[in-house]
Amino acid sequence: MKLAISGKGGVGKTTLASLLARIYAAEGNRVLAIDANPDANLAPALGIPGQQAAGITPIAELEDLIEERTGAKPGSVGAYFKLNPRVDDIPDRFSATRDNIKLLVLGTVKKGGGGCICPESALLKSLMTHLLLRRSEVVILDMDAGVEHVGRGTAQSVDAFIVVVEPGQRSIQTAQAIRGLARDLGIASCYVVGSKTKSEAERQFIIHNMPDFEILGFINYDPKIMEADLKGEAVFDLAPEAVKEATEVKERLEQVYRSRRRSGQEDA
Repeated sequence: MKLAISGKGGVGKTTLASLLARIYAAEGNRVLAIDANPDANLAPALGIPGQQAAGITPIAELEDLIEERTGAKPGSVGAYFKLNPRVDDIPDRFSATRDNIKLLVLGTVKKGGGGCICPESALLKSLMTHLLLRRSEVVILDMDAGVEHVGRGTAQSVDAFIVVVEPGQRSIQTAQAIRGLARDLGIASCYVVGSKTKSEAERQFIIHNMPDFEILGFINYDPKIMEADLKGEAVFDLAPEAVKEATEVKERLEQVYRSRRRSGQEDA
């Protein structure tokens, strides 16, 4: 499975990404967890110790590597550089490992102007193509409300685009905008997971206001999730109810995925 998880800031994307990564790993799968969030904090959510997490350098900040692979210094706008640099060794060389999970932090491209093409952007896009098209692990991408790292040519390899939504109109509006961006890239499978819900009324609020979305389930409000964040420990280890809910989300996703594949094969 190749999963992209997005949503408005603070809704619980990283919580869901870390839970799904740990669940897949506990089942014996090799997992590649990609932190593509500007505020990168997937490492502690996965339970990677602070000292080990502090040693992770985001790929976008590896200036020598970027220059070596692209032929141009980072930040070079208008310079000649390789648009398809070699990236196949990056996941194994620059990731942190916990059990069956490799964590790779992409980092943020510091652009002088919106949409500019630069060496670091070229490297990250090539890396994403490699991760989504050529790696055999389960890939879980924790990203912000944009889709800048996912290019049109690799979008179809994303098995599911999951938008995390909390009760509130702004979160729902963001989800609708994200689905529009995903569809522009050719991603048809866009699902919702409700987050931080405290009551049936809040769950029904999300269901009622998103009638044309497939809702996979809910990760309800749980003080154990906050406790894990405060302690810098993995949600998977401290919040068993959240693990149960995320497992149900995963099972529902796989059920929908299998059904969609069967339907596509029958149509073919």
